[in-house]
Amino acid sequence: MRIQLVDTPPTTCPYLPERVSISRFVDPMTMLDPALYGRLLTQGFRRTGRYVYRPHCPRCSACTPLRVPAGEFVPNRSQRRNWRDNQDLEVAVLPCAYHERHFELYARYVGVRHPGGGMDDPDPEEYWRFIAAAWCDTRLIEFRLDGRVVCVAVTDWLREGLSAVYTFFDPELAARGLGSFAIQWQITAARLHGLPHLYLGYHIADCRKMRYKDRFRPRELLLGGRWQRI
Repeated sequence: MRIQLVDTPPTTCPYLPERVSISRFVDPMTMLDPALYGRLLTQGFRRTGRYVYRPHCPRCSACTPLRVPAGEFVPNRSQRRNWRDNQDLEVAVLPCAYHERHFELYARYVGVRHPGGGMDDPDPEEYWRFIAAAWCDTRLIEFRLDGRVVCVAVTDWLREGLSAVYTFFDPELAARGLGSFAIQWQITAARLHGLPHLYLGYHIADCRKMRYKDRFRPRELLLGGRWQRI
């Protein structure tokens, strides 16, 4: 199947502001499904809402697709402690549907974590356009503390593995490391379901906010068109 790709105009990179960013999108008229998206995922594409893209920046290759082999993941000491400390959370896997409690948590999260970045004043429709894709098998992993939702991991379930789309949590519980716990939970879920990888989006070595991805080992990066163990 031949896929038409469309480039966005150049803009300031949201991760490395001194650089120029261009994204290459799959033509929105393309009939996408989980099988096609799974193949695109292995080629370095991601999705935002129903749109599928990958970076295509001039003179820059900082954004490198990263995945974790689920069956080989070995938590370090900090991750083992994080796993133990969050065992009091209840976990529910929900179909992809709008929940007001999720939106309220998301709004609080982006308001604290991304102030002034364009994401910090969302409305429900904008939030749902960012989260959902009708053609994809997406599930919402809900983490509750004493019955209250404190974290949601938006996760695509594909034959190639799980893809961590976005995770948001109660900013007042930052010390719990809920983002790290959600990643470990997704790796464990992939392994238990016989899926080979957890896809974690893009690794950007020079971006402080992305360095947490370095901690999940072993890891594989898509370099020169080939997934390589780093």
